[in-house]
This record gives sequence, structure tokens and C-alpha cells, in this order.
Amino acid sequence: MSAVNPTNGSNADTGAASNGVAANGGTAEISQLFTKLLVAQIQYQDPLEPTDASQFVNQLSQLSQVESLQALTTQTAYNNSILSSLQMLNLGSQVGSTVHVSASQLPLKDAPVELVFTLENIASPATLQLTDAAGRKREIELGNLGVGSHGYTLDPKALGLAEGNYSVAVLNESKQSVTPEVVGRISGVRLASDGSALVQLGSLGEFNSRLITQFKGLVADATGTH
Repeated sequence: MSAVNPTNGSNADTGAASNGVAANGGTAEISQLFTKLLVAQIQYQDPLEPTDASQFVNQLSQLSQVESLQALTTQTAYNNSILSSLQMLNLGSQVGSTVHVSASQLPLKDAPVELVFTLENIASPATLQLTDAAGRKREIELGNLGVGSHGYTLDPKALGLAEGNYSVAVLNESKQSVTPEVVGRISGVRLASDGSALVQLGSLGEFNSRLITQFKGLVADATGTH
């Protein structure tokens, strides 16, 4: 009587089990498939060279780790979904609020854009550098500025800037760069496909909510009664 080859039997059952895990993916299904695999290994092992019991213990340990990781992944996805929903609700309540948003990229049209930036060193002078999609640079001298917060109204029409997307940076005389913030009012909020929340700042377009650096609060309705 010839002994059964344990290698072929184990590989065949292992392949079937792997396909089953990929198809089902549930913790209960994994446990059932592992049980079937374990029974198959015992059934087809060589009686003259039985499998070391420690191997079964290792397999049980690996199964436990897989189940724990799967449960953790599921819980994390669920938590992220809840956090995204809460973030949307919070941002939705801020529609109409004026905010500061860090903006290294800006879509410029005809309307003026309010910029603010903070200098940690004296700039003599400071320069606003705009780079269009073709790589052409336009530098606007802002004058001698001290340490602290400053503002500038960028008027594309007055400056003769073509409509389009621009990289924006404020440089000091040593060409050290500071990313300015754009001041805008939240006109809408939506959830992107990757789960991140996007805020609409009127004609300025959408910005990731993570770029918001400051909330200035709701603007009072000038037509309201007192």
C-alpha cells in the first residue's frame, strides 16, 4: 500500500482555500475554510511521517492574526466614514463663513483676490511671484515689509494677467518663500471620492478643508433687521 503524497493534497486544498478567502473575505468564511484545510492536511498527511503538531499551532496563530487585522481594517473604515460625515456636518454649518486657506496654487479670473501672509524676517523688498501653467513668472514688488502679518489685494485685470491657474509665493530679498493664504467665503461643501472634504470658495474654486488655517466667522447680513 503506497503512502499518500502530502504535498500535492495540501497544495490543492491550499489553492482552493486561498480562492475562497479572496471571494468571501469574511471572518466566518476564513474560519470555515481554515477548518476544511486543517482537516484535509490531517487526512492526507503521510502516516509514516505525521505533521508536527507545532505546525498546526502556528497555523492557528496565523489565522488569529489575519482575523484580527481584518476586523481592525473594517473598524478603521467604519470610523473614517463616521469622521467624514461629522466633518461634512461641521463644515456645512460654516457655509457663509469667511476663512483663510493656504494657497500655493490659485485659479485667477477677473475678480480681485485677497491674500494674507506672515513674514518671519524683514523683507526689503518683499515680492509676490506668480507662475503660470507654462512656467512664465511675473513678479510684483510689495515694498519694504517688516516682521508680522500683511495683506495684499491681487487684481488680475489691473495687472494684465491672463485667466488661468498660477503658482503663488511671497519672496523676501533672500528669495526665501512664504506660502500666502487666500481669504474667501465658503459657498459650499462636498465630499470627494477619496473621502476628503472640499470647500467651495466662490469663484476661487474648491480647496481641501485641511488647507483652512483660520475661520473668521459668519458675515452678518447687511439687509437684516436689528
